[in-house]
Amino acid sequence: MARLNLLEETRFEKVPVTVYPSQSDASIHVANRIASLIKEKQANGEKAVLGLATGATPVQVYKELVRQHKEEGLSFKNVVTFNLDEYFPMQPTADQSYVTFMKKNLFDLIDIPAENINIPDGTIDISQVQAYCEAYEQKISELGGLDIQLLGIGRTGHIGFNEPGSAPNSGTRLVTLDDLTRRDASRGFGGKEYVPTKAITMGVGTIFKAKEIVLMAWNENKAEIVKKAVEGEMSPEIPATYLQLSNNVEFILDEGAASLLTRFDTPWLAHDVVWTEFLTKKAVVWLSLKLNKAILKLTDEDYNNNGMAELVTEQGPAYNINIKIFNELQRTITGWPGGKPNVDDTNRPERAEPAHKNAILFSPHPDDDVISMGGTFIRLADQGHNVHVAYQTSGNTAVWDDDVLRYLEFVQDFAVAIEDDKGITSKIYTEAREFFKTKKPNQVDPEIIRTVKGLIRKGEAIAGARFVGLPDENIHFQNLPFYDRTKFSKDVSFEDDIQQTMELLRQVKPQQVFAAGDFADPHGTHKVCFDIILEALLRLRKTDEWTKDCWLWLYRGAWHEYPIHEIEMAVPLSPQEVKRKRLAIFKHQSQKDVPVFPGDDPREFWVRAEDRTSDTAALYHKLGLADYEAIEAFVRWKFD
Repeated sequence: MARLNLLEETRFEKVPVTVYPSQSDASIHVANRIASLIKEKQANGEKAVLGLATGATPVQVYKELVRQHKEEGLSFKNVVTFNLDEYFPMQPTADQSYVTFMKKNLFDLIDIPAENINIPDGTIDISQVQAYCEAYEQKISELGGLDIQLLGIGRTGHIGFNEPGSAPNSGTRLVTLDDLTRRDASRGFGGKEYVPTKAITMGVGTIFKAKEIVLMAWNENKAEIVKKAVEGEMSPEIPATYLQLSNNVEFILDEGAASLLTRFDTPWLAHDVVWTEFLTKKAVVWLSLKLNKAILKLTDEDYNNNGMAELVTEQGPAYNINIKIFNELQRTITGWPGGKPNVDDTNRPERAEPAHKNAILFSPHPDDDVISMGGTFIRLADQGHNVHVAYQTSGNTAVWDDDVLRYLEFVQDFAVAIEDDKGITSKIYTEAREFFKTKKPNQVDPEIIRTVKGLIRKGEAIAGARFVGLPDENIHFQNLPFYDRTKFSKDVSFEDDIQQTMELLRQVKPQQVFAAGDFADPHGTHKVCFDIILEALLRLRKTDEWTKDCWLWLYRGAWHEYPIHEIEMAVPLSPQEVKRKRLAIFKHQSQKDVPVFPGDDPREFWVRAEDRTSDTAALYHKLGLADYEAIEAFVRWKFD
């Protein structure tokens, strides 16, 4: 019976899928699988032939293999490796080279013989590429093929660098990279224009010859493409769907990457479910949007025809369910994000008392406050709360070099104008110009230039916070150390960041903390900043009495919004408030027009923000609720 239930649950999935609670758990499992293969081959006097991948996905796998080598004596002397791909052209010593990546994350840390390492050569003459690729394939075949091939998956659905249009029988070859792939790689190169347009990659057919294929994917960023690869129709537009043809493949995912698979996203379509309050709300919202019918218009027949017959049987008729969910959604909407004083707050998202709260808004970058929750920020200040804002990082990475020269020129001219020119600014300006002339893509700026860039963003943030209505003493610049440290090393401690955050929280003693919960941030800063805040609050909750009355609200930024069924506080904005929010965003002039790191969304940040909040309002209206100009959404973090 258990096997039948499993088949029923996964009938939408066309490849075997295993889901782990976290990326760490999944990575350890994969590493153990590789280690077992190596040991088995050692016992038989054979070589273990591994197909390896690069990028963020396998890093923790390699880290665990290194740990087992150092702490448990796992030897790699019988291991031969073949990497999937390499940019072309690419020098092996370049920071972006996959040779550099593999040495840093694995090869230089274990005892694998150098002659056993095979990575496509990005330096060969283009006239020799075809012969080189054929030799690469031949070498794999002579060793009996790959015992296991690790894969990630790109947002285009590529495996290796097999982009849309690749054939299922393709071999190792030179390919042209998809524009989205290059955009995703742009941060590592200092801009998309510096990302190579081509790469050498193993083909889909090469990958298929492996005795085992393990595709790994982590986080919600990959959920959409994972769903297409696992449940979608086979298509050359999504090369990963070809893996549905293999009998030797397994997708290994964390919960985020698996979140859009049918058995997790809409489980009532896959199997019998326990209709919890949360699942009921999610299902009713889904049904309303799917049928394009307001919640209060849904019928028993609508439920029965869409996998929700048991829900009607247990909790029906439909109208009873409809009115319950409608009321729950209605109660999330409030024009009083700090709580409405002197009213019954039983069904309100925030407490009525104290009437004037201490609130602190943590902004990972100097503009996330106004971009993500600018309307709510303004509302809190207008309603008399003691609002503080803390800019967690300097944001100096996201300032154009020519802005530095423009500001230094102003300071230099101003010093001359007031007859206080001591030549220091002139020296800095000259050195900056010389540095920019020879600056390489993605090269880290000297400290003085990082300081200037940070001050540019600081001035903009102050202007934005003042526009919202904050006094200067409530504007805090943390400049957390991790932000610059990670420019030089990924292995950093966050203890001083946590201590600094604890000190600020003790100073403010907030009843409300607002933090960025947008972990889709492609640069990872939001997640690090949130983890620092969370750790600080968890420690303070053990010792400080005021924390018992402190609520943590999460907002999302310019990438994704919370789905409607998860929203716990929805703050509606009038057309006038949308305009005020826009003007606050405009104070961040260095981020206007074309920011340094725009991601794959060509819209300006203020446009993204307005589209996101208007879309949220439109969804509420489609469900049958009031028609607002815009809505900013929040989810409350549950400590217990």
